[in-house]
Amino acid sequence: MAKRPPITNRVKELREAHDGMSQAALAKAIGVTRQTVIAIEQGRYSPSLESAFRISRVFGVGLEDVFGWTED
Repeated sequence: MAKRPPITNRVKELREAHDGMSQAALAKAIGVTRQTVIAIEQGRYSPSLESAFRISRVFGVGLEDVFGWTED
């Protein structure tokens, strides 16, 4: 089984707090598929830097308010 990336995120929490935004709506807003949003929320996929910036801008917060780094 592949090791999860050491990046944590609050995407699901922020999405739900943003008027219950759907995964599909977020995906459309940042230019990815819904499956990609699911993988990001589950911590199975780390978004590109461009997608990370787009996510933070959708929610009006900084990158570090969305993403974190966990040391091993």
